[in-house]
Amino acid sequence: MDDRNNTIAGWVLAACGAALGLSIAGHMIFHGERPEKMGYAIEGVEEAGAGGAAAEQPIGAMMAVADASHGAEVFKKCGACHTVNQGGANGIGPNLYATVGEGIAQGKGGFAFSDALKAVGGNWDFEKLNAWLTSPRKFANGTKMTFAGLSNPKDRADVILYLNSQGSNLPLPPVPAAGAAPAAAEGAAAGNATESNATAPADNAAAPAAANATAPAAGH
Repeated sequence: MDDRNNTIAGWVLAACGAALGLSIAGHMIFHGERPEKMGYAIEGVEEAGAGGAAAEQPIGAMMAVADASHGAEVFKKCGACHTVNQGGANGIGPNLYATVGEGIAQGKGGFAFSDALKAVGGNWDFEKLNAWLTSPRKFANGTKMTFAGLSNPKDRADVILYLNSQGSNLPLPPVPAAGAAPAAAEGAAAGNATESNATAPADNAAAPAAANATAPAAGH
């Protein structure tokens, strides 16, 4: 009887030892450290924050390539609340005929604008319309307009051009000149050089007058 018990105990100990050994071996094979980057990469999807958002173009550059016909299509999203034809009735939102250049929250047949929009002041120029269409709530916190905005800069520019063609026809904002910033920097450098020359030692004044006479005029 004792031999049988000893045999059973031996098998139990052996089984425990085998289980412990398998556990250690499994831990060595399947390494359990936390990965440096959680989740799985999805091909074609850029990581959030990688490279940062591209800087938006100035409104003048956006308007120069805007398409009024596409703007008319995008404006259909606004048709549930707004009319745009001359003499059109106000609805949930005001009629938008001749809006570009008009005073913000003014006129429109006595439409009841929110106090938040009235507080903005000024006129609906291209820059303000772009900001308004990007996010009405950010432009006038407390506005009654529930539309979230147009995230696509091209859609905004196209809609603004379309609105401008509906009774406003204001001149488009100028396109920023290429290289304007470098030119300004060169002007500053020239100013610094002039100041430096003004404080140069008197010995420099002895340079031959003939050489100065043949030097080209600055900026030509």
